[in-house]
Amino acid sequence: MSANPIPATSLLTDLAAIVGDRHVLTSEADRDFYAMDVYNQLRLPLAVVQPGSVEELQQVVRTATAAGIAVVTRGGGASYTDGYLPTTGNSITIDVSRLDRIIEINATDMYVTVEPGVTWEALWRKLGEQGLRTTFWGPFSGLKATVGGSMSQNSASLGSGNYGISADAVLTFEIVLASGEILKTGSRAAANGSPFFRWYGPDLTGLFTGDAGALGIKARISLRLIKAPKYSGAASFGFDTFEQMAAGMAAAAREGVIADNFGLDPRLQQGQLGKTNAKDAIAAAFAVAKTARNPIEAGIKLLKMAVAGKSFLKGYNYSAHYTVEGVSQAEVNGKLAVLRAALEPHGNETANTIPTVIRAMPFIPLYPILGPKGERWVPQHGIVPFSKVGELHGKLKQLYADNAARMQAAKVDKGAMFMTVTTHGFLYEPVFYWEDDRTAFHKRYLPKEYLDMLPEYPANPEGRALVRELRGKINAIFASVGSIHMQVGKSYPYMTGRDPEAARLLRELKQSLDPRNLVNPGALQL
Repeated sequence: MSANPIPATSLLTDLAAIVGDRHVLTSEADRDFYAMDVYNQLRLPLAVVQPGSVEELQQVVRTATAAGIAVVTRGGGASYTDGYLPTTGNSITIDVSRLDRIIEINATDMYVTVEPGVTWEALWRKLGEQGLRTTFWGPFSGLKATVGGSMSQNSASLGSGNYGISADAVLTFEIVLASGEILKTGSRAAANGSPFFRWYGPDLTGLFTGDAGALGIKARISLRLIKAPKYSGAASFGFDTFEQMAAGMAAAAREGVIADNFGLDPRLQQGQLGKTNAKDAIAAAFAVAKTARNPIEAGIKLLKMAVAGKSFLKGYNYSAHYTVEGVSQAEVNGKLAVLRAALEPHGNETANTIPTVIRAMPFIPLYPILGPKGERWVPQHGIVPFSKVGELHGKLKQLYADNAARMQAAKVDKGAMFMTVTTHGFLYEPVFYWEDDRTAFHKRYLPKEYLDMLPEYPANPEGRALVRELRGKINAIFASVGSIHMQVGKSYPYMTGRDPEAARLLRELKQSLDPRNLVNPGALQL
């Protein structure tokens, strides 16, 4: 992609005076990397600016917007829906990686306040020192994914079975608006208020969850705390068909006993197992042993893993994996019994190796942003009610069947992952893999020693174009069954077909907060 000309030195000089010269990145290589996500790139920004405090963030926003320059905020970078990609060259990217302070852990009032660049893994570890945890406690990409990114994009994974998505965990925000002023929400906005409660009159906090950064920039985020459950248990089930797995996962979700869960189709099962090597196995075994409460329990867990080996899912096309939590082993055992009763009519229990390892190592390196054989990778997802899962799956199957020959010719493969969210949502995540050359994002984001282990492919524009076409058709299929999405960004057609009054209200809110459309223009189709 061709570079944009560097703007007048006066703007860069002003920005450097705020954050320091070394935190205003203007090289084409830096702008290229920060303007790219896992899947796509749109335009290069004028510069990448890295504020080191909320006050610097305010000054950067105020300086840029006063000059008519758009501001787009980037968190950990693990997005795939154009969420932080500039739509105009007349913009700066604000990288929040230096805004990584855990400001307050209040174990009395049970909230934690953080800056947006704090990763979920760092927060989990720090809270764990005090025996605390947030309700939703991160996506699997939490080594890189930030709290601010999840609040803007919404995410589901760890804790979603019991507590919902990232938006369900937040209490209050402090938002930097396009003017550079700060807007406070929830109890933080009350006279003499502290950030301990979300609902006080209209839920302003909710307006900024999942907004793709279009309404303002998260500067401080307060999340609800719970005591970290001391006991957990895991169970895995194998299924012959998707229909059996989906019915079993829905039945289990309705029971309300699940902490974490996910399902895998044949492609993802094979990919996940095929990547396991001796080094991975040793690291996993060590992590599992550390989670045990005593040496006997550790030995039992490791023995079960050793016996299962890599063959524990052979014979099953689909699988679902669960963890449950409790204040006692008796509570965990009771929840596992309820889980088994819900799932056994649909599938067969198998070794619980996968959820055991993931509970021990919840935040994995982001190696899966390339396929297990070095292919390019991109997911998309929709959440539907249980009654629509069969219709959605049938339409996706037909799409793949209609395009099977084209996919094979263009070296495009597919897979899928699944999850239930609390008691009422089924997340269906189609995934594409295709042979193609690596981008600057892959080369800079992943360790060189890992990349050196994988095959490299020549550019495959035909495969790339087919994936883009199929993704558009999948979005249409999602819309046909009333699906909703997290990580809306600029990829999902949020305003298309939206209720007219809801669309009007959102446009007016955007106009009020950002009258010149300089805060992440294009996000949410605004």
